[in-house]
Amino acid sequence: MGRAGKALKQVLETYSISQNRLAVTMGIDRSNVSRWVSEERDPTGEAIAAIKAALKKLEPEAADEFVRLFLYSNLGEEEKE
Repeated sequence: MGRAGKALKQVLETYSISQNRLAVTMGIDRSNVSRWVSEERDPTGEAIAAIKAALKKLEPEAADEFVRLFLYSNLGEEEKE
């Protein structure tokens, strides 16, 4: 659990986007974003698409980075053989 949350946390920090700003853009409560970032809950597939869409509105490069980190990066996890 937490791969999407780790990617989201990194993107929000890198692009100085607050959890509240993302939540408002998504039309959801900030507590949902907080749960994802703290890895208490994983976002659903629909939520991941909504995160990408909201980030694209706020900062297009952040949306691309989120997808890259979520799909293609191990985010510092050791490779498993």
